Amino acid sequence: MTRSDRSPHGGKPPSGVARIAVDLLGGDGAPAVVVDGALRACSADPDLHLVLVGPQAAADEVIGALAVHDRERVSVIVVESRIGMADSPLRNIRRESTVRASAETVFAGRAHGMVSAGSSGAAVAASAHVLGRLGGVRRPGLAAALPTPHGPVLLADVGVTLDATMLELVQHAVLSAAYARVALGIAEPRVGLLSIGSEPGKGDRLRRAVSIALSDIPLPGDGRYVGLVEGHDVARGGSADVVITDGFTGNVLLKGIEGALRGTRDHEAAAVLLGVVGDVVVCHGAATGPDIADGIALAARLHRDGIIPAVTALADDLLTELSSAGGLTIRDQLGERS
Repeated sequence: MTRSDRSPHGGKPPSGVARIAVDLLGGDGAPAVVVDGALRACSADPDLHLVLVGPQAAADEVIGALAVHDRERVSVIVVESRIGMADSPLRNIRRESTVRASAETVFAGRAHGMVSAGSSGAAVAASAHVLGRLGGVRRPGLAAALPTPHGPVLLADVGVTLDATMLELVQHAVLSAAYARVALGIAEPRVGLLSIGSEPGKGDRLRRAVSIALSDIPLPGDGRYVGLVEGHDVARGGSADVVITDGFTGNVLLKGIEGALRGTRDHEAAAVLLGVVGDVVVCHGAATGPDIADGIALAARLHRDGIIPAVTALADDLLTELSSAGGLTIRDQLGERS
């Protein structure tokens, strides 16, 4: 289904109303950490409005802790059930749950974006099913901005496409290059492909094919493919501004980096979902209150700055071309040039 006709980030102080749906039952520490994060976000951003999706009791904790004049900034959609980490997202996404209700709130126009720290598979499935995918996109991907001594590095995918195809990895590169240009302000973003070595030809058959494909296509935002990179290049930075990999490897690498940085508050435990029609932020399942607040702030910025529509405008034509017949040929898939 596509609905392409719908409508560490810092920067300027927030302004303009942003209404964000928050999944109160998402995350290992929910609802307590989500309540904490919602309160922190409201305190930091006077133009933030929240649509709390979950049990009334949890929502009342947020409302009761706010000053009387701030309570009008919060509304509630009562939903009692969640999709758990062990539940199958595809089997359960059609039933009533906090993550599905959050996506429906965005689709209905009651919120500008959504945040969930629950099952990333459920968040992605709900967003794709309810909001729709961008034209040509096979599977959306999660992109996380990681701090490095040389500036942020955008890592994608970090948890969705566990068994990615060549087309899906190339599409992630297209969307991520556009996002790096628009959201991170990186001119001519350098795009690398994660592999076991930086020398040409390193890696499995899939990586070799993707590397050839990325060498042959123009990337949005004047991006350019710089070749293969290794795991230490992601944490160290300097080699590439965007690093592309499958969701399995990306998630393992991300959690390793998070473990090394634990307690430093130098990273965001939130990722942007690229490839859907809407502003969706997925937080780490182990997110803390401050992490949830960061995720809400990121979702608000996506809306205020019109980031996803701008990314779509940069990437749309190339995504459509890649997904069309002949966009990536059988010979490309075999790792040969046509």
